Amino acid sequence: MSRRKTIDARGAFCPGPLMELIATLKLVEIGDDIEILSTDKGTVTDTPEWVAKVGHEMVDTIDHGDHWSVIVRKAK
Repeated sequence: MSRRKTIDARGAFCPGPLMELIATLKLVEIGDDIEILSTDKGTVTDTPEWVAKVGHEMVDTIDHGDHWSVIVRKAK
C-alpha cells in the first residue's frame, strides 16, 4: 500500500524544494508518493525534469492559485 509524504516548501526558493524532495526520497519506500507544496514557480518546471532524468514518476501538478502541489512517486 502506497503512502504519501507532504513537504511544505512554501516560501522556499529553488533549489530548496527540489533538495527537500531528494532528501525525502531516501526515506520513503518504492511506490510511495511525495507531495511538494511550493510557491516557487521553478519547482513546477525543475521537478519534472529532474524526476524524468533520475527515473522516478511524476503523478500530478496542481495549481492552487497561491501555491502548487507537485506529486512524485518513488520508482526505484
